[in-house]
Amino acid sequence: MKISIIQSDIIWSNPEENRRRMEEKLNTLPAADLYVFPEMFSTGFCTEPHQIAEEADKPGTLEWMQTTAQKKQCALAGSVATHAKGKYYNRFYFVYPDGSYHSYDKKHLFTYGGEHLTFTPGQERVVVTYKGVRILLQVCYDLRFPVWARNRKDYDMILYVASWPETRIEAWNTLLHARAIENQCYVAGVNRVGTDPSCAYCGGSILIDPYGKTLAACKPNEEDAVSTLIDLEGLESFRKKFPVLNDADPFTLTP
Repeated sequence: MKISIIQSDIIWSNPEENRRRMEEKLNTLPAADLYVFPEMFSTGFCTEPHQIAEEADKPGTLEWMQTTAQKKQCALAGSVATHAKGKYYNRFYFVYPDGSYHSYDKKHLFTYGGEHLTFTPGQERVVVTYKGVRILLQVCYDLRFPVWARNRKDYDMILYVASWPETRIEAWNTLLHARAIENQCYVAGVNRVGTDPSCAYCGGSILIDPYGKTLAACKPNEEDAVSTLIDLEGLESFRKKFPVLNDADPFTLTP
């Protein structure tokens, strides 16, 4: 499977323009099986969702992702601010080439930035399967909580979509490599560039292999995209040769 990550600037609270720009980027990139966008790629990371949230599972950014995935015959992934039944969610959509989709609601809300005051945390850990690759969906602040992402031998790759500020970019880079090494998996970290009313972002989007080696990385402070191939046979060979996951500590997550 070929994955492409797209490091983009985001126009604040302007879904139509952001979707248009993302479509332009997609049209210039080489073909891939999966394209991944940053967190809240259609609006920017906003903790006042009543201004920007879209009705869950209705026309808007999700519909655009479905239409685009069908047209390009690829999968698309990225998070969107949504609302449903009076609650707001930071919802990560994974859309398949036929327009069907799965979603994951961000569990660890960013209390330092006030996200917990308006958004509702998700409770379900979501793993999707695409072209034989089992993929764990995670959003930004989830990266700091390794137990939530611990590999239970149920996935091969983690996707982290983020709006991770430049001031903490070393933590982003270090933790992404740690998640790949400790879980013996591929990791894709997709961050934005540019500024919003609260922060500046330098990117740091990266693709990492199960050994913790960097396979490809976007240029800092620039809109950019990079790709790599996910080698499942190589991953399985590594896990059999060095079966770290067999020695993992047992645990149970409680609400």
